[in-house]
Amino acid sequence: MHTPTLIRAAVAAALAMSVLPLAGAATASTPAAHNGLPDGTRQQKTLVIGVDGATFSKFATADMPNLKGFMAQGMTSRHNLYASPMAPTLSGPGWATVATGVWPDKHRVVDNSFTGADFAQYPDYQSRLEAADPTASTLVVGTWGPVTTDIFTGADVLEAGASDDDTAARTVDYLTHGNPDSTFVHLDDVDHAGHDHGAASPEYRAALEATDVRVGRILDAVTSRPAYAGEDWLIMVTADHGHTEAGGHGGDSPQERETFVIARGAGYAAGSVRQDVKIVDIAPTVLGHEGASVPAAWGLDGEPVPDLDADAFDGLRSRLKPRADEVSLPDTLKGWTTTAPRGWRVDNSAMPSGGVTEWRGWSFVTDEFWTGTERGQGRETNVRARSVFAVADSDEWDDKDHGAGRFDSTLIGPSYRVPDDGTFSADYVTDYRVDGPQTGDVSISWDGGAPQLLKSYRSDVNKAERLTVSAPAGADTFQLRFRYTGTNSAFWTIDQVEIHDAG
Repeated sequence: MHTPTLIRAAVAAALAMSVLPLAGAATASTPAAHNGLPDGTRQQKTLVIGVDGATFSKFATADMPNLKGFMAQGMTSRHNLYASPMAPTLSGPGWATVATGVWPDKHRVVDNSFTGADFAQYPDYQSRLEAADPTASTLVVGTWGPVTTDIFTGADVLEAGASDDDTAARTVDYLTHGNPDSTFVHLDDVDHAGHDHGAASPEYRAALEATDVRVGRILDAVTSRPAYAGEDWLIMVTADHGHTEAGGHGGDSPQERETFVIARGAGYAAGSVRQDVKIVDIAPTVLGHEGASVPAAWGLDGEPVPDLDADAFDGLRSRLKPRADEVSLPDTLKGWTTTAPRGWRVDNSAMPSGGVTEWRGWSFVTDEFWTGTERGQGRETNVRARSVFAVADSDEWDDKDHGAGRFDSTLIGPSYRVPDDGTFSADYVTDYRVDGPQTGDVSISWDGGAPQLLKSYRSDVNKAERLTVSAPAGADTFQLRFRYTGTNSAFWTIDQVEIHDAG
């Protein structure tokens, strides 16, 4: 395990070379104002409350007036985590993802030992705030030890609570008598109840309800501040993973992968529900709210929530259908269609007849539907897609008799105008996984002409792609094509396709 001293040194070295200044921040240092916490310098304030092991689906049956009231005042987004082989659903990877704004394949935390963690390249957001503006007042209080020793390392104050009651009391004290700009607090009792009794137990429900009381005290401490009316607060609540009904986590079941983001503040509509906000978005959202620049060079996977826009695939959500051949899925779950959104089309002219209906050619699906078809085959690594995404899955298609030949389908994008200077980038996120003979090719056609190859995939890739393209002289329009072929192999996902003028 890394020691805090070594981590702080690595983080400081990396940040000294890469941090941009905080917009509108003061330049002079400020003295300690309360128990070692410097007096805050900013009108913008952020509070992130992490509830370890909180299974969101259990909120409905628990008496949780504070969190439910908080949800009614803001935005709620449920989503699913990764699972192995990216990382197991453990606290180390979960809280590291919240803190850094990148998925485990970047921050490299894959268990609770933190061996091999890359916090030098991907430090926690409190460290980034401090490096951008040393006058920012940053606070972390946590019951689980590694939160304040391994994950968050650069805050002004890092305090370990002896219990959740102690953690909540310390947080309330700092919010009441101090002036933090950015606060992260971690509560642990719900996770303990899950391990000891299971998420279906009355003890787990009681832990949720007791935690709700603590959350209420923390929220009251914010709204009772004398300066509250003149402050701009963004408050977020989240979890690192869920729990099975019998208790435990680390696996790939829907209950273990379950997590959420709840946010209240300016711009978050009361009672709103989204499907595209993920825990990886918390760090850049906090940074953005505090006025910090979040340069692309940092390579964050998350985005500030106000910057998230639905894409054409997301617009299909209301038209998704229940299962056809995938009888292992609940018949009430709507999560797929092979009808492309406006401007897009799927060319299945080379597809054999038959096969599993849901996966005959490119499909548009949700994570719940797709990963539920068969667990443990790597589909849970598709964390960079949001809401509804496109998938070509030759493995699942092959599970039903079909005509001779391989899976062969092409997803064709809308027609775009060539920018005036002829140079642009084609951006998308992708998860390409190999398990047998298969190909994945990205091509471009100019003015309806023959496709020309831009990029080929022949080995596992899971990343955000940016392809820089220069148009031939005289070209007016172009279309992107994603062709996947496979013989009982694995899959290819595509999402968030965007064209950007390079100028």
